[in-house]
Amino acid sequence: MYKNILVPIDGSALSRSAAREAVAFAKAQGAKVVGFYVAPAYQPNVYADFVPASFVSPKEYDELAKKTADKYLSVVEKAAKAAGVSCTCAHAMSDLPYEEIIKAAQRHKCDLIFMASHGRSGIARLLLGSQTSKVLAHTKVPVLVHR
Repeated sequence: MYKNILVPIDGSALSRSAAREAVAFAKAQGAKVVGFYVAPAYQPNVYADFVPASFVSPKEYDELAKKTADKYLSVVEKAAKAAGVSCTCAHAMSDLPYEEIIKAAQRHKCDLIFMASHGRSGIARLLLGSQTSKVLAHTKVPVLVHR
């Protein structure tokens, strides 16, 4: 039924669990997986009259983001390799992860997005937001939510 499954991961225990389940689901479907991570966009911490000691250059930030992406995406890669499922991985930087997830699904021609939901409700959901809810609201690609 599904041939190419996008697996967004944020490094949390729940997203790691969802990634392993996504790979098992992909194997049962005879599908490929695309692991995907979105890092926060670069925000320089420079002020008008001084540069703080904790300043990170855009190049350093890019390197840290790539290192983090590689670490998180290795969960998807290892699970896929162990299951014999074809896997590619990608990452992006944005303050709107749900938009990047939707774009990645389109770019990689995915026919399913398999992602975790932290299950926040009430004030926590209002303050922290839900990337899963936003993906569900804005994409035309089917979404399987793991909890």
